[in-house]
Amino acid sequence: MKFLLFLFVGVVHLLSLNSGKAIYKNDICQRTFQEIKEEIACYGDVAKAIINLAVYGKAQNRSYERLALLVDTVGPRPSGSKSLEKAIQIMHQNLQEDGLENVHLEPVKIPHWERGEESAVMLEPRIHKMAILGLGSSIGTPPEGITAEVLVVTSFNELQRRAPEARGKIVVYNQPYTNYSRTVQYRVQGAVEAAKVGALASLIRSVASFSIYSPHTGIQEYQDGVPKIPTACITVEDAEMMSRMASRGSRIVIQLKMGAKNYPDADSFNTVAEVIGSKYPEQVVLVSGHLDSWDVGQGAMDDGGGAFISWEALSLIKDLGLRPKRTLRLVLWTAEEQGGIGAFQYYQLHKANISNYSLVMESDLGTFLPSGLQFTGNEKARAIVEEVMSLLQPINITQVFRAGEGTDINFWIEAGVPGASLLDDLYKYFSFHHSHGDTMTVMDPKQMNLAAAVWAVVSYVIADLEEMLPRS
Repeated sequence: MKFLLFLFVGVVHLLSLNSGKAIYKNDICQRTFQEIKEEIACYGDVAKAIINLAVYGKAQNRSYERLALLVDTVGPRPSGSKSLEKAIQIMHQNLQEDGLENVHLEPVKIPHWERGEESAVMLEPRIHKMAILGLGSSIGTPPEGITAEVLVVTSFNELQRRAPEARGKIVVYNQPYTNYSRTVQYRVQGAVEAAKVGALASLIRSVASFSIYSPHTGIQEYQDGVPKIPTACITVEDAEMMSRMASRGSRIVIQLKMGAKNYPDADSFNTVAEVIGSKYPEQVVLVSGHLDSWDVGQGAMDDGGGAFISWEALSLIKDLGLRPKRTLRLVLWTAEEQGGIGAFQYYQLHKANISNYSLVMESDLGTFLPSGLQFTGNEKARAIVEEVMSLLQPINITQVFRAGEGTDINFWIEAGVPGASLLDDLYKYFSFHHSHGDTMTVMDPKQMNLAAAVWAVVSYVIADLEEMLPRS
């Protein structure tokens, strides 16, 4: 009997999650997929209006021009910096002046790290000044630096095999680039693994799909109980050169100097704006990008583009006089680059209302020519999203891929909320990612127009459907 009661409650809970209403509602209305498909088909004219405004009309190039003004004015926006807080205040004012609703700032605490002066010079077998970028949260070296022999490895397994050789040396990782998610573990964990075998510092081959002698920075993580050692990224070219030198038996010596410092957590804000829903205002479709960046380049691509097409999505909907049934909420995250710090605090603040979130969206993989939408959710929700994406046939961007996760929305996805991210040219993205090359020169206004159109159509239609997306 206890099992049957549990099963009954579980079925009611599942049905309520699959309803268009919040799960605490009792008036559950299940519709067939064919009915939902016919409902979505009715949005064809609305989708065309959004596309025409974004791609061909008075709003074309607007997201690009807005982004250029911000990044040219403020520059890079690292966590804890005055430039990030200036950008947040500018965006708060911009969103108010754009006529969006419920514009406000939600306070959070974020890490504050500064790289300071840094250099790496190869002393043997020849003098060679190397391009480096310290990794986020790294400690610095002593003022005189660290001068030590180098051990070059291509994997953590090789490091373990050669552990006796590593003590007192600088470990250089020359790991091959396969894809970002696999290769980034060397940047994140490289210092810890090197410290475990007694290394004095670690230098990581940049996690990049292409290099023109460009170091790529990013966050790294220390581990409790393991000594903290300085760590930086080096170029693909220098990593490969030292690997060749080591294979010939050459002795390599490097002098590394890093002025990196960690400071107490700083005050910051997630920036929020809305188009309030007409029928279910308590229910939410969230669109987002992060406003912070690393301290090199302009943070135009990562993630200025994603933040600004998310703003543009709400602007397009407002300009057309549209008001969806659910609230469209824009969130510009702070401190994403440190591991989604601002987003985690947003989740903690709002998770009590998780049943009211129909879809969470984040654009943080570039705003080049979109290939389609990445989506995470159950098969019923996927089928609905595929129908919504078919509305984008006029611009030939209709594909739905797997893996809609993003650093800032993963908290919601792991709790069962459907999630989506924009997919485009990842080879190009990781060529400029976290480097001095992340500037407006990388951005293309026409491609941003298309990305904004996709973002606006998907967010609006899903926010306006009679029922929320089903979830497991």
